[in-house]
Amino acid sequence: MTQSTKHFLTVKINAALASLGNGWQLLRKRGPGKIQFWLIALVVGFAAGFAALLFRRAITALQTFVYGAEDMANVHSAAEILPWYWVLTVPVVGGLVVGLILHRFTPDGRVRAVADVIEGAALQEGRVEGREGLASIAASIITLGTGGSSGREGPVVHMAGVIASWVSNRINADGVTGRDLLGCAVAAAVSASFNAPIAGALFALEVVLRHFALHAFAPIVIASVAGTVVTRLEFGDLAEFDLPITSALEFYVELPAFLILGLICGLVATALMHAILFAEDTASYVQMRTRLPRWLRPAVAGALLGLLAIWFPHIIGVGYETTLAALSGEMLLYEAMVFAVLKVVAVAITLGGRMGGGVFSPSLMVGALTGLSFGLIATGLLPDFSGAPALYALAGMGAVAAAVLGAPISTTLIVFELTGDWQTGLAVMVSVSLSTALASTLVTRSFFLTQLERRGIRLAAGPQAYLLSMFRASGVMRKLEDARGATKERCWELIEDGIYIDASATLEAAMATFERTAEPFLPVVTLTGEGKPPELLGALFHVDALRTYNRALAAVSREEHR
Repeated sequence: MTQSTKHFLTVKINAALASLGNGWQLLRKRGPGKIQFWLIALVVGFAAGFAALLFRRAITALQTFVYGAEDMANVHSAAEILPWYWVLTVPVVGGLVVGLILHRFTPDGRVRAVADVIEGAALQEGRVEGREGLASIAASIITLGTGGSSGREGPVVHMAGVIASWVSNRINADGVTGRDLLGCAVAAAVSASFNAPIAGALFALEVVLRHFALHAFAPIVIASVAGTVVTRLEFGDLAEFDLPITSALEFYVELPAFLILGLICGLVATALMHAILFAEDTASYVQMRTRLPRWLRPAVAGALLGLLAIWFPHIIGVGYETTLAALSGEMLLYEAMVFAVLKVVAVAITLGGRMGGGVFSPSLMVGALTGLSFGLIATGLLPDFSGAPALYALAGMGAVAAAVLGAPISTTLIVFELTGDWQTGLAVMVSVSLSTALASTLVTRSFFLTQLERRGIRLAAGPQAYLLSMFRASGVMRKLEDARGATKERCWELIEDGIYIDASATLEAAMATFERTAEPFLPVVTLTGEGKPPELLGALFHVDALRTYNRALAAVSREEHR
């Protein structure tokens, strides 16, 4: 190669690198254009899909090691032939490891899941916690691999959120872009986890972003397809549940039965959610009264699960084997009813004990067992006017899951894609709609929004209820040196009367004080300690708080309708 050729290549390479560097800086400064964002969505989709695949493989590998089950769908059959002391010990050891991980890497010892992703989308510009999220992934792998009775979708969704947050931080994404990227990652993870691309995209829009804006639809679909490609390259184009029979539905005759099933499933879903919340409260109370170290809490839950699994190994893991048996109609009535109750208890112990995992797969199992129980009774009473009981199991599976997630559209499609049976759509839709409508009146719309409501995060009521909590008084106040601000004399008069607000308080608290005092402004202070006077920082004017609130509402409206 001549010297001139080397020089020419060097110049071109340096120019290309400089162009890439300038493009990166421009991307970070101005944000991605539409085509660029779609490419980023594709990359995020593949990344989230691979992460979901690795998560699933890790669970399978751990289950193979401890139970000898090479397929998570057969873990309870493998556990049935193991010694009782092994079935008891494995969840205890798993819970102990989970407790140590969460104690070391999270401030509250709590696993992050779907509710935290919804919070990140609404309040954190599409970002979720990274360190805590990775710890939750590890904890959930160990939980599901060592006998925990939960699902894999919650950790997968949060893991996708961690990936999206990392990308958003790298490109300095604004709130809209960050939320869209979060939706892309969640869609890819759900579609890869369940081989359900349509439902994955709609889950991200319906549950996480909670709007169907057109600007988010295309990139989310792209990412969802990318996640599905990853799964299908690994496992093939197969439905998660292979139903051996296809049932015919006598629409006009059986439709009232599915209406009744929907109402029953709504009550069952409510019982499942309340059982988990009750277990959480009870475990926290016992932990406080006994002064149990928080890192031992999952181990105690593991011991309870191990005791239950000695006699009923069906509760172990995701529960696909039992779910498939219900969908196939291969159970007796008493078996279906007993297993449904035991699964609710096991899920409550797992999540109340802060082990790990999600609620979607357990709700599928509980729903299938509920539907089968109802179907066996209904077809037994009116055998000449009924289809197969397995059809009711399919409808019940969707109905309970939809009520728990508060997502009737995406859950209906997930059921279709999990089973590959599109002929029973009317039965599933009727049951899903009624169960969701009933359960949403008995909890705060869904399990995830109820969790957030219990933490004081009011997302269920809409942006008008939670936007004020996004702004601190210190960020909206007028400083003392501001010519349009309040005088020090008047501020101190109000402080002496007990009318002031802490700088770290939100506008939600400030608006309540404005309503109570009818003052045009509130002194903003920092409390310096007991017995010491507060430090005056400025004043928060009522008109400024209202202006900030109106701007936030307008921004939300623009995002949801553009």
